[in-house]
Amino acid sequence: MKQTVILPILLTAAALVLAGCKGVPTHGEKQARRELVAVTDHYRPNQHKPELPVLTADSSLSNFMAYALLNSPAVEAAYGDWAASVENITVTRSLPDPQLTFQSDIADIVKTVMPGFMQQFPGPGKLRAGAQVATAESQAKYFDFEGAILQTAFDLKQAYYKLHFLNDQLRINRETLSLLNDLEQIARAQNEVGKGTLQDVLRAQIERDRVSTDIANLEDSRQPLLASFKAALGMTPDQTNPPVPGHLKTTEINPDADELLKVAFARNPQLKAMEAGVRAAEAGIALAYKSRVPDFSLGLMADFKANPVVYRPLAEMTLPIWRDKTAAEIAGAKARELAAKARLTAAQISLAVDFAEQSFAYREIGRNLDLLENRLIPKARQSLEIARAGYLAGTIDFFNLMDTERTLLNFELSEVEARVQREIVLARLSLLIAGQPPAGEDWLNQSITQQASK
Repeated sequence: MKQTVILPILLTAAALVLAGCKGVPTHGEKQARRELVAVTDHYRPNQHKPELPVLTADSSLSNFMAYALLNSPAVEAAYGDWAASVENITVTRSLPDPQLTFQSDIADIVKTVMPGFMQQFPGPGKLRAGAQVATAESQAKYFDFEGAILQTAFDLKQAYYKLHFLNDQLRINRETLSLLNDLEQIARAQNEVGKGTLQDVLRAQIERDRVSTDIANLEDSRQPLLASFKAALGMTPDQTNPPVPGHLKTTEINPDADELLKVAFARNPQLKAMEAGVRAAEAGIALAYKSRVPDFSLGLMADFKANPVVYRPLAEMTLPIWRDKTAAEIAGAKARELAAKARLTAAQISLAVDFAEQSFAYREIGRNLDLLENRLIPKARQSLEIARAGYLAGTIDFFNLMDTERTLLNFELSEVEARVQREIVLARLSLLIAGQPPAGEDWLNQSITQQASK
């Protein structure tokens, strides 16, 4: 009876003691947890989404940006993956769970009752090497999280600029439609006095109908643009459409190409994630070499049926005798390192090419805007006035008048298109290539700076 009571008491006491055990965190684990806490305090305080900004037509772009970053499901998914990878560092560097064992010899009666305790100990250095792999993988997940933030910011800016420049396109086409109505009236008046033909009137009507259709198409394009803007804010289809910002904020910078390229190589999240992947592969090689080291298990059993109580120590050791298996693990780890370094080099080359293309596009758009604003559009407007006066005087036919009008319209629409492309190229350069966080997101800026310095 006494032995029957002692056994469950000992097992319960062992379970309670072991439940309160903690391992020793590594330096990388402690650093990763500090960074996770710093981001969580702003991004998901108390593990809940913070109150989102109230959006109105008067809200600034930074308010819309804050709403998008806090509400985006893609950003939240990347955050969850990063948080899980930080927890995995603790799991990887921890000892395996201890085991409570029980053994009994039974014939006609119970002859022995031997509860025990067993703990496995991986070979020296294995847990630390595994923790280094998990830490590097966690850093890669962080940069995936950062990349999701920057992609969301870019998507929001792209939709924001396209919505605003749609209004400019509509304005230009409506002004052109009004002009065509005037030209039609002029053609009718010229036809009535015998200075023009009915064909002039028909040409004006054809051009007017074409522009009217363009206006209808532009109005219809507002819905998909608004849907893109809504999606960039992380809003679901069943939610009410967000207000469109009433004020356009353009980028007033002239980026230094050499300096921006340096920033891109230092902070681009894709490159930083691949650099972390290389570190993980290097740590994986060290872990693979540890497969040569045996693992150990130590334990103790006690026979409570014996008088006095008999204790039985236990010890086990694995025998890593399969050399081909060990060699394959090491070779596989080295191959993964080679692949990780090759991917990093390929990404660096791709980044340089993308940067060169976007920089060229920015300079080309700048030159085209200067040409359109300062030379072509003023001259086209002047040419239209001359053509109108010439048509009234009978020195220019209506075909040339309409061609002049169409030229001005095309120049003005090209200016609008160049402006939106300029803003999108600048957003791509700063966010996706250089990895610079959106203005006003101080918590994100600090976190990115800390990670990029590694």
